[in-house]
Amino acid sequence: MATDNYEEILKYYKLYETIGTGGFAKVKLAQHLLTGEKVAIKIMDKLALGDDLPRVKIEIDAMKSLSHQHICQLYHVIETSKKIFMVLEYCPGGELFDYIISKDRLSEEEARVFFRQIVSAIAYVHSQGYAHRDLKPENLLIDDEHNLKLTDFGLCAKPKGGLDYHLNTCCGSPAYAAPELIQGKAYIGSEADIWSMGVLLYALLCGFLPFDDDNVMAVYRKIMRGKYYVPKWLSPSSTLLLHQMLQVDPKKRITVKHLLSHPWLMQGYSDAVQWQSKYPLGHLDEDCVTELSVFHKQSKESMSALISEWKYDQMSATYLLLQSKKARGKCVRLRLPSLTGHASTTQLADLEKRRTEPCRRIQLLLIPCPDCEPCGLSVKHSEHDAEMDDTEFTLSTPVTMKVASKKHENKENVDTESAVKIEMPFALPAPKTPFAKSVNEKQAQPIPCQALVLKESQFTTVTPVKKPTNSANTDESTAAEILSERRCHSVELDLNLAHVGSSQKKRKAKMFGSLERGLDKVIAMLTPSKKKRPSTGGPRKLKAHCNVTTTQLLNPDQVLNEIITVLSMKNVEYIQKGYTLKCQTRSDFGKVTMEFDLEVCHLSKSEAVGIRRQRLKGDAWVYKRLVEDILSSCKV
Repeated sequence: MATDNYEEILKYYKLYETIGTGGFAKVKLAQHLLTGEKVAIKIMDKLALGDDLPRVKIEIDAMKSLSHQHICQLYHVIETSKKIFMVLEYCPGGELFDYIISKDRLSEEEARVFFRQIVSAIAYVHSQGYAHRDLKPENLLIDDEHNLKLTDFGLCAKPKGGLDYHLNTCCGSPAYAAPELIQGKAYIGSEADIWSMGVLLYALLCGFLPFDDDNVMAVYRKIMRGKYYVPKWLSPSSTLLLHQMLQVDPKKRITVKHLLSHPWLMQGYSDAVQWQSKYPLGHLDEDCVTELSVFHKQSKESMSALISEWKYDQMSATYLLLQSKKARGKCVRLRLPSLTGHASTTQLADLEKRRTEPCRRIQLLLIPCPDCEPCGLSVKHSEHDAEMDDTEFTLSTPVTMKVASKKHENKENVDTESAVKIEMPFALPAPKTPFAKSVNEKQAQPIPCQALVLKESQFTTVTPVKKPTNSANTDESTAAEILSERRCHSVELDLNLAHVGSSQKKRKAKMFGSLERGLDKVIAMLTPSKKKRPSTGGPRKLKAHCNVTTTQLLNPDQVLNEIITVLSMKNVEYIQKGYTLKCQTRSDFGKVTMEFDLEVCHLSKSEAVGIRRQRLKGDAWVYKRLVEDILSSCKV
């Protein structure tokens, strides 16, 4: 990835693996540096977009004006000369489509839970004057609380004359397209959305499409007739609702208003579907505003005014991600920049004083070093801020650092150079390759010191930053360049020397200045980008998920070889990268029609071996049939 294309986004986010690709875009998992929250970043090439660039602008404008509990939240938009970056809510559960595949079909009760959320989202979208026009399971994501989030507004429309104004553009996926679109007639967007919702509900309840064929023209003929197979397992009430939604005549179709309190959707519920937004943009959360105002040293009033501009810049992103943390019961905290060159002890003490909620700290204890032994700094890692409580990014064992200083042999240079000895057993996330666990040691001369026990209140947990190259706009540069949570966290040593004599103050200040420089070197040495990652030599350990198929074999190499054999039989091209097979199919003319990954993995809570599958490009239902054929052919 070219630095000039990604320089701006890297100021605010740490990028990880690609989790999806499309015709002109790819989606990467990332982490917002100030809040530590995971996000999905949609990266689009402006040159490749060509005539589709206006469609991206429409999508961005729509998502800026929509804020709803069942709509994927837009956090940040960055546009450079070559790229457009859309920072979106990350939904770890993946596509609803994959969930349907894993279940074959959903029970009526589970389908009802999901469909109520879909109706809620679409009712809200329509209330804002928009028609989505591309409703399908691939555009519904599952978040970490198993709720649906509607996404991909690239084909949405907001008629100037209101939602009852007729549209003419035929768009969307053929299998979900309403008959009036296929006929090329003027149509009303909200009515077309109801048809697509009917197809979607059918897919949830049946596990396949009501109108499907390998030939697109045959699909269109089936849609025009409006005839579909009714499986025997569908209840009479489900059959009736599908019939009301899949009416060829749009004027006979049920409306969203009537869906809200439809008997089928009310079964097991006392209230109609609530479609109003729980997070309207006009209402600002006081806790989030307070945290931002303290962080940026501005009044709440001026901070509220800045947020309310909704520029979808770093300010908007930080506020919305703080709001998301609070909604999930996490502590509303931002990571503080390093003190070096940016803030004083007094400023940080004042900042902590202004915080409204108590915060648990990392406790530090300086252990006495008798008889001129090197100072030992033992960092005891207790329970700490909720902003750091993601299990993927925490230290599980104490970190021991030994710091000493050594004078340069050059007499003209009297500064001391810190030597560092580190013993750091980490329990880090499960990346593709683990971090190295050791660094080179330097020989050091011991310095005598007295033991100092530092109280909890004298320390503030902070995250290191890179020094900005441009002195202008220092606050922005500082916030922008905070390192990710995977890096070792530095601590500012707020030494209270009030009870020490003046002569001792100078000596100890000099000593701890050297110690702080040593800690800075520790941080630099532990920065992931500066360390080589050795190969793990085995498959990843993953949680059981809807896109992971469990096998009966216990040998991952045997499973991998079996898949490779089947791929060759099915004429599927692949590239092997460790235990991941990057697969693709081509048309008779050589065009790539499908891209997907198959990865052999260990399941984290058992000895079983699984196969993780992920669609990257191509028609979802064609992919479903192909992958099912591949996996059923494997003797696993």
